[in-house]
Amino acid sequence: MLKKNLILFICLGLITLSSCKSEYEKLRASNDVALVYKKALEYYEKKDYYKAQNLIEQILGRYRGKKEAEDLYVKYAYTHYYLGNYILASSYFQNFANTYITSPLREEAAFMSAYSNYLQSPDYKLDQTYTYKAINELEIFVNTFPKSKRLQESNDLIDELRAKLENKAFEEGKLYYNLKQYQSASITFGNMLKDFPDSKNIEKIRYYIVKSNFTLAENSIYSKKLERFNETLVACELFKTKFFKSKDLKEINSILKQTKENIKRLENDGHQDKGAGNRS
Repeated sequence: MLKKNLILFICLGLITLSSCKSEYEKLRASNDVALVYKKALEYYEKKDYYKAQNLIEQILGRYRGKKEAEDLYVKYAYTHYYLGNYILASSYFQNFANTYITSPLREEAAFMSAYSNYLQSPDYKLDQTYTYKAINELEIFVNTFPKSKRLQESNDLIDELRAKLENKAFEEGKLYYNLKQYQSASITFGNMLKDFPDSKNIEKIRYYIVKSNFTLAENSIYSKKLERFNETLVACELFKTKFFKSKDLKEINSILKQTKENIKRLENDGHQDKGAGNRS
């Protein structure tokens, strides 16, 4: 008896599952646009985004130009977002924002496009294409909707993403330095001064510029030495002016002293004439 009841229970369960599936499949094959629209919204409200997405996709073109079109399109973009398809979500949100210029949903779509890219921004060690995309879209959002309730959130996200780029650049500069690629290190840290003038690592950035320039000058060919020691001299003086209480000041002063001695020796040695001779 128990075995018969178990079999009956399993059969009823299979019939129920089959019935649910057949309802969805019937909708997929249906030409009743109004019914599909109604059921798509029901699936969406139940957070069954996969089914909602497929049904909306089926009827989206049929609602073009109608009052329901805008809400339907944004919900379609959200189904991709909730399913973790952030590339497609961003694309659909952005397309909506660029197409429906006067829509009350435009602001939301513009933000969600940027936010979808923000969610794709990887660890700082990896390629930062989506980080740049997110920053660009967030900055456009802030400028386009200066009174948005998401203004502070957008600015916070921009700061977070820029901090990631800053961290990546700083670690790249250190890597060049540790690999003894001093010219690349100097260039990388120099670019950081332009790109991140308010960096919390500004003291360390200038420290590495001094060290990179000095070591590069020491190991340069004769015709390049004077130019590069002069660059080191400027870097040392700037460091001393801005960080006169730095724990690294003693080392910087030592480098400055050596740099001045090298410059004096090169100038007394008729550097310019010898450099010209080497170039010829």
